[in-house]
Amino acid sequence: MATPAQWLAGARPRTLPAAVVPVAVGTGVAVQAGGWVWWRALLALVVALALQIGVNYANDHSDGVKGTDTDRVGPMRLVGSGAATASQVLKAALGCFLVAAVAGLVLVIATRAWWLLAVGALCILAAWFYTGGSRPYGYRALGELSVFVFFGLVAVAGTTYVQIERLPWLAVVAAVPVGLLACALLVVNNLRDITTDAPAGKRTLAVLLGDQRTRALYIACLLLPYGVILGLIPAAPFTALVLLSGFLAIAPVKAVREGAIGPALIATLQQTGRLQLVFGVLFALGLALP
Repeated sequence: MATPAQWLAGARPRTLPAAVVPVAVGTGVAVQAGGWVWWRALLALVVALALQIGVNYANDHSDGVKGTDTDRVGPMRLVGSGAATASQVLKAALGCFLVAAVAGLVLVIATRAWWLLAVGALCILAAWFYTGGSRPYGYRALGELSVFVFFGLVAVAGTTYVQIERLPWLAVVAAVPVGLLACALLVVNNLRDITTDAPAGKRTLAVLLGDQRTRALYIACLLLPYGVILGLIPAAPFTALVLLSGFLAIAPVKAVREGAIGPALIATLQQTGRLQLVFGVLFALGLALP
């Protein structure tokens, strides 16, 4: 039996800013629109966290069954390490998806926006088929696109919508930097794993692009969000607060530019998550201020 600490490690807590930030930013947009609802925001956070942890366990299960996690540089995997069985990890993933579905259903009933059921179902299917099934799209260089859509556009716009029951333009624009920073987490993770993913048949975007172009993509995903913020300042002046987070981008950009590989990129992944979280908190605050 895996220990609680191992289950926590398998949930990959360093990836959780990707779930927290879009909910915070979407709520910031709702506050600016004058219609935020605290319990709906809380339920949106439950949905996002449950989906993020669920997709992490689902990836652990699918990669473990396929045997692509045997030789890893990054954090431990439950199935690949033998700490838990594939069946146990699958049940954990399905349990997380169930929690997300129940919380999402409450929001659907509250808003009477029944079309959100289709969005929720699509989110769960996307989470499973990232590495699950016979043709996982995560092995076909579509992971970054999926992350941008679901942890950027869908998560931010959805959080705003379930609170104010409309979709202002600001929610869509605000989702762009959030999605890019979520992509940066995946890009640096896949950059670290190029040497093991390629032999295992995982054709991630990093494997297709190669080392140098993946590094350029990571830096772009980290810096372009600040360009979006500069464009937003005339409409929402307090979003300038986000620029204070820029110093947190220095270390990861420097490491990637100078060719950090393998275990050295684990620290870069941590720094990217920290940047994403601080960026998101300041962005949400800047949007919420009148």
